[in-house]
Amino acid sequence: MGSARDDGVTQWLQRWQEGDAQALERLLPLVYADLRRIATGVLRATPGHATLQTTALVHDVLLRLLGRAPAQFENTAHLLNASARMMRQVLVDRARKAHSDKRGGGWLRDGFEAALELPIPESTDLVALDLALDELETAHGRMAKVVELRYFVGLELDEIAAALGVNERTARRDWAAAREWLRERLERPA
Repeated sequence: MGSARDDGVTQWLQRWQEGDAQALERLLPLVYADLRRIATGVLRATPGHATLQTTALVHDVLLRLLGRAPAQFENTAHLLNASARMMRQVLVDRARKAHSDKRGGGWLRDGFEAALELPIPESTDLVALDLALDELETAHGRMAKVVELRYFVGLELDEIAAALGVNERTARRDWAAAREWLRERLERPA
């Protein structure tokens, strides 16, 4: 996203926060293409969701966004990061449903080293990964965001650095450290 467009999104976010109902109508077209791009990457990187279309995932996220107070979004990057997390949650919720005995789910645990290759292997235990990411977020918030943006959205490290406002070297270090941190947690015997 260009900075002029970022400024426009931020302006509409602020106007929405101030109670301007029309601001939301102006905001959504500005971010819709970015949300579709993120959703396409998430779905491409996450096998096992063949029944979920890009548009449905975006619309699910938009409904969740509408349910949030507009004051919670400071700028474009914050909005897109929140959207990526919501997409992750939609897929994790679907995995939990598939995993339940009642539905006959058969999700298997995969070696974490293989699971962090993109796209996500079909046998990845998304529920275990989600729990580990929640633990990582508590301990190292930025590292968890790097994993979400890389693993679920499929962004490159330079894109992640820009989205998080850090340099690429920091994003690369966070990615390496987060992978090791998560590997240790996910490879523990259950």
